[in-house]
Amino acid sequence: MLTIHSLDDLREQLGHWRDEGERIAFVPTMGNLHDGHLKLVEAARQRGDRVVVSIFVNPTQFGPNEDFASYPRTEDDDVRQLTAAGADLVFLPDVDTMYPGGTETATYVEVPELSDELCGEYRPGHFRGVATVVARLFNMVQPDVAVFGEKDFQQLLVIRRMVRDLHFPVDIVGIPTHREDDGLAMSSRNRYLSPQERGKAALLHATLQQCAEDLQAGDAPDDVEARAMRALEEGGFAPEYVSVRSAATLRRPADGENELVILAAARLGKARLIDNLKVFRRP
Repeated sequence: MLTIHSLDDLREQLGHWRDEGERIAFVPTMGNLHDGHLKLVEAARQRGDRVVVSIFVNPTQFGPNEDFASYPRTEDDDVRQLTAAGADLVFLPDVDTMYPGGTETATYVEVPELSDELCGEYRPGHFRGVATVVARLFNMVQPDVAVFGEKDFQQLLVIRRMVRDLHFPVDIVGIPTHREDDGLAMSSRNRYLSPQERGKAALLHATLQQCAEDLQAGDAPDDVEARAMRALEEGGFAPEYVSVRSAATLRRPADGENELVILAAARLGKARLIDNLKVFRRP
């Protein structure tokens, strides 16, 4: 596997592969890789001749009091895992490469409507940072297909909208959330959980499963959300939201709309956990 840090070297290598007619599949990450990331690499391998993975902890998607400085950086282990997973190239840019004029006066990409609610309400500016870094990476890598996990469901829809609106010639593929045996969604931030908190953490997914059952039984979304918030509070979480939305638009579901997604974010100790569950509500 090739390890590349500079944009010039990246473009040179990708140019060789494109000259050979090879299809480029891309997996952007912030590193600290786990099995969920490796599932994305596996999916990329199925969709492209060459798999490129980026590792960049993006400062512009972190708020002032968030964990940018402490976010786990495990580059050597990440490279080892990617090599074993069959990636062809890992791109490891620094901040100056990604933001050559600095982050304060950088050009930003913003996706309205989708970015300002749910996680966007609790993390102002987060999705602007996500859209900006993904747009920059797409311009650098120019992939044919890019693979993202559905755990960050709102992020996935933000990226799909950006790609549509800015006419990026990139196919966006969402891969189902990879979970621990007890249902907890795999996440780099799970390592913030103490052993006692880890024992409670699976309640988040279990609560979403109960929400899905209640919706399929005909319960009103508002009632389902309220019960879920209480269940999380009683289980030791500090929930930010549980929300039933349209799976296509993230708007509140219209009467008769059946393809839904239940999204949740909750704090447990130092960890902020997010999860979602798609559900088909019977007509």
